[in-house]
Amino acid sequence: MSDKVIVVREESAAWKVVKIAAIAMLGVAAVGGAGVLLARDQMARHQSELFSPHPLRRLAALGYLRSHPDVDNVLLLRDYVAWEERPMLRKRASVILAGMEEYLAAEESVERA
Repeated sequence: MSDKVIVVREESAAWKVVKIAAIAMLGVAAVGGAGVLLARDQMARHQSELFSPHPLRRLAALGYLRSHPDVDNVLLLRDYVAWEERPMLRKRASVILAGMEEYLAAEESVERA
């Protein structure tokens, strides 16, 4: 018979903390990434639903319009601000509308110069 010696090393407490922290950070990153992907998906799917009966879809449509400033969208947002009943969404639309108007005015002044 052969005599085998089995050595079992115990992990130090510090190493256990490092492993737990690393796993927790990976979990938080995964959940955050999934949240970002879900938000992008919602915005893409509901970009044309500005007058939807669902507030989340209207918010997604506002997010889409914010990144597409043009004269047609300014006119659309003016109608939307007059139509929207929820104060938070109306305020968000007003801020986006003001930003679009400033951007288009600046763009027009650059073209004239």
